[in-house]
Amino acid sequence: MDLPGFRVSRRRRGEMTIAEQHEYWQDVKRNLSRRRFLAAGAVGAAAVAVGPTLLTKAAYAEAPGSSVTPFGRHLSYGNDPTTQMRVGWQVPAAVDKPVLRLGTSADDLSQVVQGELRSLHSDYGTGTPLDQFYGHAALDGLRPDTTYYYAIGHDGLEAAGGPVQSFTTAPAGSGAALRPFTFTAMGDMGASAQALLDNAQIIAQKPAFHLVAGDITYADSSGKGELGDTFNPSVWDKYFGQIEPVAQSVPWMFATGNHDIESWYSPNGYGGHVQRLDLPTNGPSNCPSVYAFTYGNVAVLSLDTNDVSNEGPANRGYSGGAQLSWLEKTLADLRANPKIDFIVVFFHHCAYAVTTNHGSEGGVRAQWIPLFDKYNVDLVINGHNHMYERADPMRGGAKTRTAAVGDTVNPVTDGTTYIVAGGGGAGLYSLPANGPESYAGNVHDSDGVSTFYRNTSGTKVNETVDWSRIRYRGHNLLAVDVKPAAPGQTTTLTLRAVSIEGAATGTEIDRLTITRTAATVDTPAFGMPAVLTGAALAAGAGYVAWKRHRSGLEVPAS
Repeated sequence: MDLPGFRVSRRRRGEMTIAEQHEYWQDVKRNLSRRRFLAAGAVGAAAVAVGPTLLTKAAYAEAPGSSVTPFGRHLSYGNDPTTQMRVGWQVPAAVDKPVLRLGTSADDLSQVVQGELRSLHSDYGTGTPLDQFYGHAALDGLRPDTTYYYAIGHDGLEAAGGPVQSFTTAPAGSGAALRPFTFTAMGDMGASAQALLDNAQIIAQKPAFHLVAGDITYADSSGKGELGDTFNPSVWDKYFGQIEPVAQSVPWMFATGNHDIESWYSPNGYGGHVQRLDLPTNGPSNCPSVYAFTYGNVAVLSLDTNDVSNEGPANRGYSGGAQLSWLEKTLADLRANPKIDFIVVFFHHCAYAVTTNHGSEGGVRAQWIPLFDKYNVDLVINGHNHMYERADPMRGGAKTRTAAVGDTVNPVTDGTTYIVAGGGGAGLYSLPANGPESYAGNVHDSDGVSTFYRNTSGTKVNETVDWSRIRYRGHNLLAVDVKPAAPGQTTTLTLRAVSIEGAATGTEIDRLTITRTAATVDTPAFGMPAVLTGAALAAGAGYVAWKRHRSGLEVPAS
C-alpha cells in the first residue's frame, strides 16, 4: 500500500534498484516527519519503521559474560593469505571485550588479540525485531605456512579455557618450493539437513580453503532484491552453526548471489554481510564481495554478478563500472606475474548453463567473458543453477573442442573451463528433455541441447548449444587438486566433482585436468571492446536519473 501523498505504485517500487528503494523510503520518512503525518495509522507506522539499524554495543544491555557461549566460528583470509587471517564468530547476547588468544601450540596461547563486537538490529516491519552480535578478530603479521591455534572469549569468559581450534597460513615462495594442495567449491548451500551433509565431503578433501559461489544462506528466500522479499535474518544463526565444524579451521571465501541482496541493509543490500563477514578488501570500495587473493601458484577472484545480471536487475550497475575496471586491471596484473600459473574466478550467475530454471546469464557473457578470453582465465566456478554442469572449453562464446570425463585441456590453446557447482544443498533443478544427465558412468552426449539466456531487457533468448558436456542433477561438491611445478615444467589443476546425493554420496561424477607450463607470462590474445566499459557505466545511470526526480518521489520512465 502506498502512503497518502506519495505517488509510487507497488509495481514501480518493484522495478527500483536497491539504492532507489532506500532513497524512496528515506524520503517517505523525512516527509512524514516534517508533516507529523500521524494519521497514517498502523499501516503507515509499520512502513516507516522498516529497515535495520547498525548500533554500537553501548546501545544494548550486556549479559553476564560467563553465561554467553560463542558459536559459529568461521575463518576467511585477509588480503594476504600468507600473513593474514580473519576470525569471526557469533554470540547470542552483547558482551564486553571480545578477545582471541593465539599461539603456535595448543598449550601456549600467549598472544592476545583484542577483537570487536559488531551488532546488527533488524526491524523489518513484521514480527519481533532481532538483534544479532558478531565477534571479529583480525590476525596480521602471521608467518607463512604455519599452523596456529586459537581460542575466543570475552569479559567473563576466559578464552584460554575454551575450545581450541587451529588453522594454517598459505605458503610463500613459488614453483617447485610449493607443495600440492586442494581447494573445494560449491554454491547455493542454505541452512538445511542436506547442506549439513556437505561438511563430511569437504573435510574428506582436506582443502586449504573453500569457495562459496553465492546464495549463501537463503535468509532472503525470495531472491528479488526488494524490500518486500520474505526475509528471516535468524537463518544466519543456523548457517554459522552448520558450517562451524569445517569453517573454524578452513577459510571460507564468499561471493554474493541474488538471494544475498538483503535489501534491508544499506543502499546496496550488503550492510548485513559487512557486519557478519570479513573478506579481503582489495576490490572496489563499494563492492564488499569483490576481491582477489593468491594461494601458492593460484590466484582467485570473487565477483558480484548482481552488478551485471539481466535476470535480476535490482542491483544492476550499482558499482558504476568500478567492478569491470577492477577486473581488467587485476587480470592484467596477474597475467604479468610469473609466480601465478592459474587464475580461478568464482561468482554466482552462470556464464554457461542449460537448466530450465535459469539458463545462462547474458550480462556475464556480454561484460566479463571477453576479459576472461583476453587474459586466458583457466577456470570459472558458478552457482545459481542447482546441479552440476561442465561446459567444453570455451572461447569467444563457442566451444573449441570436446572435453569428455577424464580429459586434459590447455587454457592457452583450448580456452576457459566453466563449471556450475550449484548443488550445495538447495532444491534441485530440471534439465531440458534433449539434454539428459551425462556424467561418469552414465555418459549421454548431446550436442543440440535447447536452452536460453537473458538479454538486457530480461527477456529469454532461446538457443541450441553444443557445449554442455557434463550434467548431473544431484547435490555435489567440486574439489580442485593443484600440483605446482618448477619453471618450464607442467603444472596442473585436476577438477573432481563429487556427489552428495543419497547412496551416491562420495562418488566421483566428473574429472578434468587443466594443464599449463609453469612460470610463464601470458600475452593477451584478444582486444577488449571499449563499448563494455561504457555499457557498464551507463547501467548505473538510472540512479542519477532517480536523484533528479526525488522531489516528486516518482520513478523515471524506463
